[in-house]
Amino acid sequence: MSLKSERRGIHVDQSELLCKKGCGYYGNPAWQGFCSKCWREEYHKARQKQIQEDWELAERLQREEEEAFASSQSSQGAQSLTFSKFEEKKTNEKTRKVTTVKKFFSASSRVGSKKAEIQEAKAPSPSINRQTSIETDRVSKEFIEFLKTFHKTGQEIYKQTKMFLETMHYKRDLSIEEQSECTQDFYQNVAERMQTRGKVPAERVEKIMDQIEKYIMTRLYKYVFCPETTDDEKKDLAIQKRIRALHWVTPQMLCVPVNEEISEVSDMVVKAITDIIEMDSKRVPRDKLACITKCSKHIFNAIKITKNEPASADDFLPTLIYIVLKGNPPRLQSNIQYITRFCNPSRLMTGEDGYYFTNLCCAVAFIEKLDAQSLNLSQEDFDRYMSGQTSPRKQEPENWSPDACLGVKQMYKNLDLLSQLNERQERIMSEAKKLEKDLIEWTDGVAKEVQDIVEKYPLEIKPPNQSLAAIDSENVENDKLPPPLQPQVYAG
Repeated sequence: MSLKSERRGIHVDQSELLCKKGCGYYGNPAWQGFCSKCWREEYHKARQKQIQEDWELAERLQREEEEAFASSQSSQGAQSLTFSKFEEKKTNEKTRKVTTVKKFFSASSRVGSKKAEIQEAKAPSPSINRQTSIETDRVSKEFIEFLKTFHKTGQEIYKQTKMFLETMHYKRDLSIEEQSECTQDFYQNVAERMQTRGKVPAERVEKIMDQIEKYIMTRLYKYVFCPETTDDEKKDLAIQKRIRALHWVTPQMLCVPVNEEISEVSDMVVKAITDIIEMDSKRVPRDKLACITKCSKHIFNAIKITKNEPASADDFLPTLIYIVLKGNPPRLQSNIQYITRFCNPSRLMTGEDGYYFTNLCCAVAFIEKLDAQSLNLSQEDFDRYMSGQTSPRKQEPENWSPDACLGVKQMYKNLDLLSQLNERQERIMSEAKKLEKDLIEWTDGVAKEVQDIVEKYPLEIKPPNQSLAAIDSENVENDKLPPPLQPQVYAG
């Protein structure tokens, strides 16, 4: 039925103003002829369709990255051509993806503005042109496979994570503290959104946050670990020099309840040192914390075997200090700062990882401030040990137990021999310096005596006399002289 009304002499067919979907409500030209309810439904369908397409695009891009990398390994000559085509295709698809996503979430695009979209399409992210490493590719694939089990929530998480990485790319000029704050805010916002909107259980939220941290920090590692804008490298060198100077510290000085003469305990100590050194090879803060945790558990086992009873916190910290002194982990301060800045805060504030990390920070602070009183030594002995003039006395052979390890005995014997050689070398160097000083003084004395003699008896150089005339210069008849005598040979 066609409804007509008359307004100001203009006849309007009101059926043309109804919703295009035929629900009976009036449509709105700004909503493409739909009513508000139908427009929301159509918008929701289109948005879900676009999210699904973006998810499929991400998977396809990941597969193409793997294929391109594999082809580059098999055919070195065709690498540049293949990879350039792949990158061009990837850039175009990524540009379309960014433009389409902004259509749904940008207010200007909903009212029909196209200028911003064209500018976005002309300026793809520089991170697209960066070839990722093998480890980054592996972590990306694992992250996508992990999020597939969460369906819609996984798609939202992947999109938020990609947007965060793009944002961090343009924030590299900020200070490391500001970048750390951005990362911590991202962790908190994602966790809260999953708990409030997604109704995700706390246990699953923790697992998801671990995977998010692994994915983003693997990509950001080379930009945020020990950056040039900080003094982390300077602190690393200072703590390494400090630990090298404290090489003479013994377990007895620290009251370490560990007996390394027991082979099983010695193995535990070696494993603990290996774990604390391995921390520097990890990229993800959670993996670095895992190395600290493994190291700490080996320490607890070593104490338990030595004492035949469970270890206490009072036993653990001195042993951890001893392990750090023996291992001298590389870039120790940089790793501690990296974990503090970019690790998931919930992991540092709770659980055994946070406890062991706190103890490691305390151990480093103790080493930096270690003095004679801390080791129950006199200041004189402490200074001589620090300067390398002498070293603490080792255990005498007659005091060793019968079941002591032969390797440990030989090690102490060699250390004693090295100590004796060091003392001999110190004496030789002292005498050599004294001899050098005497030679310098003797040289200066001789030079002074010579100077005094020269000043007392100055050298006078007289002008040369006139040349004397030749003896035969006045003999004008020299051409009438007889010939010179010839040598005569007489037969014997």
